[in-house]
Formats: sequence, structure tokens, C-alpha cells
Amino acid sequence: MSQPEMQPGGPAREERGEAPRGDLTGRPFPLGDWGEPAERLDELFRWVESGALRTVEWYLRDRVWKRRTGRALRSVAAAGFVAGAALPLTDLIGALPGAAGWGYLALLLGAACLACDRYFGVTSGWMRNVATAQAVQRRLQALQFDWASESVREVLGPTEGTASEAAERCLGVLRRFSEDITDLVRTETADWMREFAGTPPPLALHSTPLPSPTRPTDPTPHPTRTSLPPGTRPNMPRQRPPESPR
Repeated sequence: MSQPEMQPGGPAREERGEAPRGDLTGRPFPLGDWGEPAERLDELFRWVESGALRTVEWYLRDRVWKRRTGRALRSVAAAGFVAGAALPLTDLIGALPGAAGWGYLALLLGAACLACDRYFGVTSGWMRNVATAQAVQRRLQALQFDWASESVREVLGPTEGTASEAAERCLGVLRRFSEDITDLVRTETADWMREFAGTPPPLALHSTPLPSPTRPTDPTPHPTRTSLPPGTRPNMPRQRPPESPR
């Protein structure tokens, strides 16, 4: 069975069109006729690739307003802290009398901006979006090269196994990629929920194995029989001979 000859990121980008805006909702699985396995696999690859590109575009689009808002909040906070530290000094030296109150107000404004940034998760959400988009892009590039290698293997040959085995191998590649993308989105969503709820991250699922129980040692030492070196005799205490009767 010959698989479709596709270059990484080629026809799928030309035919996918513009990704719909909105949330990352599920898409219907494309139904088709398996009488032409090569065309069917080509269609599934384009469907999986377009879904990954749609996910990347969603995260990159969602990070725009978070990046702008986060930078604005942190800039105002930095300016407030600088003004809060400078205005009381000018009031202290007499350069600007009555500026200490405005300095305290500037400090309060800076702290409020940082609190809003942390409470609403603006900067952290921006970082999560960038990290998730980059992770999806890396896996998409790996899928494209894996698919290209499968295509080259079928074209240049010799073909390994039967046509059904080749189709099953290609479907396995697409399925693993889809599961990886779903896990990335789920992990990002779980991090957002934990941050919103203010709970610490969960412990690792796989704990380290417990050490095997050791045999308790007996505190009382057991008497051991020591062997003498060869050629030596034990030294017995000399006894006094009995005295003869008088």
C-alpha cells in the first residue's frame, strides 16, 4: 500500500482554511470510504494536523491580551513602587512638601496592580499559553517528519509487512499524536484550575518504591568457633602433680 506523498506542513496548510474562532471544542471525526486507503490516510492526517494548528492558533491568540494586560499591570506596579519610594524622600528633604501622602498612594496602587495580576492569573496565563503552544508545535513537527518517513518507506521500499499492517502503523502514529495533544491541553487546563482555586500542585502519581524490609539484627552476639592455625597446639594450663603420702 502506498501512502500519500506529503511534505511536512504542505497541503494541509493550504486546504485547512482559517480556523474557527472560539473555544477548543471537539470536531467530528471524518467519515470516508476505506476502499482507497492512501486517500483515507491522507484525509486523516490533514484532519489531525489542522486540529493541532487550530490549537496552536488558539493559544497564541489568547496570549495576546494577557501579554498586553500583564505588561501594563506590571509597568504600573513598577512605576508605583518607584514613586512610592521617591516621593517620601522628596518630602523628607523639603524639595516637595506634602508628597509623602502621594507616595503612599502610589505604593498602594502598585500593590493593587500586582495583586490583580496574580489573582486573575494574567502573566502566568500568558506563560502557560506560550509553553503549551510551543509544546504542540514540537509534537506537530515530529508528526510531520514521522509521516514523511512512513511515506518514503512505502515509496522507496521494500514495503514491510502487508497493507493492513502499514495502515495500522500509520493510524497508530496519528492516534498517539492526538492523545499527546489532548494531554497537553488537559494539563494546561488543570494548572489553570489549580491556580484559580489557590491549591498547591498535586504530588507525583508515581511514588518512589519502598525499600525492601531488611532482616533485623540480633543485638546479642552469637558465640563463634574460631579455628586455630595449622601446626599449633592449644596451650593447656600446667597442673601441679599430686604429692605422695608421707
